[in-house]
Amino acid sequence: MEEVVKIHQLVEKLSLEVVYGDEESLNREITTGDISRPGLELTGYFNYYPHNRLQLFGSKEITFSERMIPEERLMVMRRLCEKDTPAFIISRGLEAPEEMVQAAKEKGLAVLRSPISTSRLLGELSSYLDSRLAARTSVHGVLVDVYGLGVLIQGDSGIGKSETALELIKRGHRLIADDRVDVYQQDELTVVGEPPKILQHLIEIRGIGIIDVMNLFGASAVRGFMQVQLVVYLEAWEKDKKYDRLGSDDAMVEIANVDVPQIRIPVKTGRNVAIIIEVAAMNFRAKTMGYDATKSFEERLTRLIEENSGVI
Repeated sequence: MEEVVKIHQLVEKLSLEVVYGDEESLNREITTGDISRPGLELTGYFNYYPHNRLQLFGSKEITFSERMIPEERLMVMRRLCEKDTPAFIISRGLEAPEEMVQAAKEKGLAVLRSPISTSRLLGELSSYLDSRLAARTSVHGVLVDVYGLGVLIQGDSGIGKSETALELIKRGHRLIADDRVDVYQQDELTVVGEPPKILQHLIEIRGIGIIDVMNLFGASAVRGFMQVQLVVYLEAWEKDKKYDRLGSDDAMVEIANVDVPQIRIPVKTGRNVAIIIEVAAMNFRAKTMGYDATKSFEERLTRLIEENSGVI
């Protein structure tokens, strides 16, 4: 499900100044995270004008428009105002041309302004809109921030995912989402998870019911979103099943079109799953920093075999 971003939400999030905007123009919807800098359009070339994008004016666009005669400037500004054009945004705190404000009033568009540089503003706009407008999908599981690592705990119903997450929260880690995690692809290598609004800060424990983690454990026990970096799948222990004992099984699982490393942890009475997940998170971070305990063990084993094979 795609979310909708309205102009007033953008104003609040990025602390933009409203040069002009009434209730109707500030309620216009933004449908794409792409941003347009209408340089060619100011010269009169509208063949490929991306009219459904935010129109960002930097120093180049404003300086060029100042060299136009007022009548020509007003005509171009009116052509920039289409039915689905969200708004005009000016960077560097530059003055909005009178003709821009006049055209915006006529067509019901807002004119916004920011004091920051054009490139920085472009980056902030794109980052915010891409995260809000990205297509969401839901996955079953519990997302927890463990030592700064986004760990998605999955498994069969009743295996103890929420109870494990509660133990992790008691140990100082943070809850992002319980039971249902809304995920979206931030880029080709990054997937982000967040809670549905109705489940924010809540966790369900069978036998107790719904508890508010933020109310019981404080604001430091929750987060609003987190990159999903590791998937831990909890499964019931089977006596005759062979499990990975060296950690050499590099399994991956696809979430929102992104491959995420996955480990499977067998669950049985007596195993402290929360501590195992903590260690798994630390071990995963060590691997990303270049240290792999499994490879180190295999190298030692290889040297030992070579040394012993030379003894007669």
